[in-house]
Amino acid sequence: MKPPGTTHPRRPKPPGFTLVEVLVALAIVAVSLISASQVGGAWVLNANRQWQYQLAQVCADNALIALRLSSQLPGMGERSIDCTQAQREMRVVLTVRATPNPSFRRVEAQVFEAQTPLIRVQTVIGRY
Repeated sequence: MKPPGTTHPRRPKPPGFTLVEVLVALAIVAVSLISASQVGGAWVLNANRQWQYQLAQVCADNALIALRLSSQLPGMGERSIDCTQAQREMRVVLTVRATPNPSFRRVEAQVFEAQTPLIRVQTVIGRY
């Protein structure tokens, strides 16, 4: 028997983690994985959007270059041109307006994909 007033010797703590520590670690990992997947999704969406705008820019440039290469001043009004780039169907709407100088026309090219406007480009085209 032990004399009164003495304490029991403490048992050594077993190695390993407690349940609370494991649950906290799992919660931290879960939050990290959720945020990483959202960031990855945003990167994919942004890359797709950049590709879409680049293709729309090519369509607008092609339509404007065709106007510049024609030997005459474009007539005023609005016309639509279909454009296919990378298996994507787009529509370029060209709007030609007068300028104060009769030798020039203001041309606006707006590119749509499935009724969604993508870009709008404006330029001035001269008679010669």
